Amino acid sequence: MQQLFERIYQQKDLSQAEMEQLATAMFDQEVTANQISGVLIGLKVKGASTEELTGLAHVMQKRAIPMEKAPTGVMDNCGTGGDHSQSFNISTTAAFVLAGGGIPMAKHGNRSISSRSGSADVLEALGVTITNSKEQIDHLLKNVGIAFLFAPAMHPAMRAVMSVRKELATPTIFNLIGPLINPYPLEYQLMGTYAGDSLASTAETLGKLGRKQALVLHGYQGMDEANLGGKNHCAFYQSGKVSEFSFSPEEVGLKSLPLTAITGGDVQKNKEILLSVLKGEKTPYYETVLLNAGLGFLAGAKVQSIREGIKEAEQVIQSGAAFDTLQNLLKEQ
Repeated sequence: MQQLFERIYQQKDLSQAEMEQLATAMFDQEVTANQISGVLIGLKVKGASTEELTGLAHVMQKRAIPMEKAPTGVMDNCGTGGDHSQSFNISTTAAFVLAGGGIPMAKHGNRSISSRSGSADVLEALGVTITNSKEQIDHLLKNVGIAFLFAPAMHPAMRAVMSVRKELATPTIFNLIGPLINPYPLEYQLMGTYAGDSLASTAETLGKLGRKQALVLHGYQGMDEANLGGKNHCAFYQSGKVSEFSFSPEEVGLKSLPLTAITGGDVQKNKEILLSVLKGEKTPYYETVLLNAGLGFLAGAKVQSIREGIKEAEQVIQSGAAFDTLQNLLKEQ
C-alpha cells in the first residue's frame, strides 16, 4: 500500500486496478485517517485520471445499495458541488423539468456541504421524503418519472472517509465521484463540475461506466452549472467519442445576465425560487433553468441541439408538466 501512496505523492497516475485496491483498503478501514487525507490531497494536487476515477467509482458502486432494474432511458443531472457560488438549486429544479419532459430522472444528491441549501435540503422543505426504501424509490421512478436517491443512504461505505472530508473542508476526488456512482445503471447523464480541467476525462469516465450519452459541463466562473454570465464549457460523450465545445448565452438564444441575478439563499428562499420556476414565472432563475434543462434534453438524446432543448424545457414548464411532476411525487411517495 505504501508504494501506491508514494506514486500519488510523486504525482504519478495509478492504474484502474491499483485505484480499486487503494479504495478497497480505505473503505475497509485498513489505512489511517492521516493516510486517507494524504491520498485525497495528493490526488487533488495531481488531478485524478480517468483510470483513477473509474476505479474508485467501480468500488463504490459495488458497495452501494443495489437497486432494481431502471426504466429505459434513465438519467441523472447531479453535479459535483464545491463551486461556492451560493446559487439556488439549479439542477434539482431542472430535474423536474426533465422528468416532466419524459426522461426518467434518478436524482442523486446530498445535503449542503459548501452551499446553504443542498438538493436534499430543498426537497425536504418541499415535503419530499428523502430517505425512501429502495422499493419505494423504484416505484416512484417508474410511476412518477422522478425519484430522489439520498447519497449517504445509498452509499454507507462513505462513512469511512466522511470525517476526513469534513476536516479537509475542500473539494476532493469524492466530489468528482459523487455524480458518477448513481446506484442505477444510468443510460444518460448531465453532470456539472467545478473542475474545468477534467471535462474530457470525466466524460470519458462516464463512457467507461456504461453511459450511452453524457454531457459534462463547467460553467462561467467555475460554476458546476451552466449559467448566463459568460462562456460555458462542455465535454460531450456520444457514440463512443468525446468532443469539447463552449458556448455563450447569446449563441443559444438567451441573454447574458450577471451571476448575482441567480444568487440563492437559505432553504426557504431556494424552495420559493424552485416553485416560481416550475410555475413559469419568467425571471433570471427561470432562464437559467431553461438553459440547464435544455442541456439535459440534449444529454438525454431528446433533442439535437441546445436551442432545441431550451425550447423543449420552456414548453414543459409552460404546459404545467414540470410542476405537475412535483405534485405527483408528493402524492405518490
